[in-house]
Amino acid sequence: MKEFLLMCLLLLFGGQRSSACPHLCSCHGSQVDCSSRSLTASSLPSSFSAGTSELRLHNNLLTTLPNGLLDDLTSLRSVSLHGNPWACDCGVLYLRAWLLRQPAGSTSHVGVNCSSPPKLRGRLVAYLTEQEVLDSCHYWYCDLALASQVCLLVFVVVQAALLVALVFFLKRFEKVSKEAKRITEESFNPADGQRENEYMPLKP
Repeated sequence: MKEFLLMCLLLLFGGQRSSACPHLCSCHGSQVDCSSRSLTASSLPSSFSAGTSELRLHNNLLTTLPNGLLDDLTSLRSVSLHGNPWACDCGVLYLRAWLLRQPAGSTSHVGVNCSSPPKLRGRLVAYLTEQEVLDSCHYWYCDLALASQVCLLVFVVVQAALLVALVFFLKRFEKVSKEAKRITEESFNPADGQRENEYMPLKP
């Protein structure tokens, strides 16, 4: 009997959690509206209720969608994704694959355009070829490699500047030390000579 009650409670609370409206979104029945909320890939809800039939994600700051985000929404009939600055690099692969799986009459792909890289700006994500996506991945890697090289160059320049400053300081220190030693020797030598004269024996 206790096991049966525990199972009922788990099902009840689990159902409440799965049907809860995601944070930063508004819900009306099975419609989930997350539009115009400046959402990014990191602030986007990690999951939606399996019973969601309409999902509005338009007019945000989305550059990519997390892998598998829409796969479990079996009741989903409509998704609006337009008005987002989609980055058509390696991260667009999931979104492109999901759009290609939609029925022929679906309008989910409408307005889902690339914002970067420059050569793909304005292109519909669903109509990108596989080779274009692979090239965009290379573009992303080239940018990363270029940034790494620039950082390495800056690091080398800073190290060289520090080395030059150290050499200059050491030479300056050596010059000052020699000058101080010379002055010290000159200041003590006359006194030593005078002391020797004081102790010289008198001639008869």
